[in-house]
Amino acid sequence: MTRRQQAAGTPGGRGLSRPGHTTVLQRRADGGEVRRTVLASGLRVITDEIPGVCSAAVGMWVGVGSRDERPPVAGAAHYLEHLLFKGTARRSAAQIAEEIDTVGGELNAFTAKDHTCYYAHVLDGDLDLGVDLVCDVLADARLHPADVDLERGVLLEEIAIRDDDPEDLLHDEFAAALLGSHPLGRPVLGTESSVAGMGRDALHRFYRRRYTPERMVLATAGNVAHGDVLRAVERSFGHRLHRAGQPVTSRRGRARPTGTHRLVLRTDDSEQAHLMLGVRGLDRHDERRYALGVLDAALGGGMSSRLFQQVREQRGLAYSVYSATAGYADAGMLSVYAGCGPERLGQVVAVVSSVLADMAAGGLTDAELARGKGQLRGALVLGAEDTGSRMMRLGASELHHAEHRTVEQVLERIDAVTGEQVAALARQLLRRRLTAAVVGPYPHADDLPAELRELIA
Repeated sequence: MTRRQQAAGTPGGRGLSRPGHTTVLQRRADGGEVRRTVLASGLRVITDEIPGVCSAAVGMWVGVGSRDERPPVAGAAHYLEHLLFKGTARRSAAQIAEEIDTVGGELNAFTAKDHTCYYAHVLDGDLDLGVDLVCDVLADARLHPADVDLERGVLLEEIAIRDDDPEDLLHDEFAAALLGSHPLGRPVLGTESSVAGMGRDALHRFYRRRYTPERMVLATAGNVAHGDVLRAVERSFGHRLHRAGQPVTSRRGRARPTGTHRLVLRTDDSEQAHLMLGVRGLDRHDERRYALGVLDAALGGGMSSRLFQQVREQRGLAYSVYSATAGYADAGMLSVYAGCGPERLGQVVAVVSSVLADMAAGGLTDAELARGKGQLRGALVLGAEDTGSRMMRLGASELHHAEHRTVEQVLERIDAVTGEQVAALARQLLRRRLTAAVVGPYPHADDLPAELRELIA
């Protein structure tokens, strides 16, 4: 199977149905089902019926994030995430808050680089309200000029908070260094200048142009019936469903990242030095992502990982040290973070680089391979017991892959990962030239430890 076929979907429970048709993607022994309906507008409605629970999680996933913004409107997707809750044609901001509080539910949203999700978590008997609130803020937000001006101050405060949090700032600096001018290298929050200069007209154009049904997935998990969800969507979102559209499922073919900086320093009068080292990784369509998950777990995913043992347990050089991965349609990242006293940064760099070199040369031990798989299995299965986590997994998979893989199918792929596959991936990724970002009390790059300057040279 080619990656293009993986992105487009294939028969056998994956891929998109014709508009108006409902497909059963999974039937379980407990009586639950996963169903998908593609509406004529291109909106996809996918439900995970879970008998025996008392809640329902509803999420509208929009395939729009910070990567879709031009520089003058950097931060627009996140700006909208705030503004859509400020009032609609039917509800004021206070009414939105009062209605969700009255039923003891949760209504919130988050913005990422390649999507935004607006979600509600309610009792199963309040499903209609959860769907209606999510659809209402997505479809009929007022974007009143006074609200735009009011929320601008809140967003500028959020950027200031990010700048005051060295670890958060470090993540944005590292992405910019590794991915360069690519849209994925820009921060989700935008910049002070872009947020300060963004007016209501620019935000409204972005909203109406991007927030269209073919870019959306309505995912629901819990004690729900697919037909009930469809009827609730029609009642709440029907006026947006009249025009025809084709679902947007992928962003293949965009330009690859071209990072230009291998070392970025942000001087900060902090008590700690914050370091991030990493390389470009795998995109989210790469089937080797399961091997990458095992590699990441063994490298820095828990207390038994090499980084935790070598940096913290055996040497006491840092309190926090971990590795992480991120995968997008056309790029990926593998990174290592450590926070330590400035006088220890050189030692930390030496230990981390040694761990990376050893893993690139020798792969994992059998015990590390087993523990890495165990971490992935445990996280997956434990998450499947929560309706909110089920909705998140369902919506993200549908939006980005146009497919549904059962927990059992994913477990099979994790179990199938071999030591040879992980070793080959470690050789490929961990021998790449490293990019580094540092936030800490260093006036100039020349003041950084020699171990780091030599590693990046």
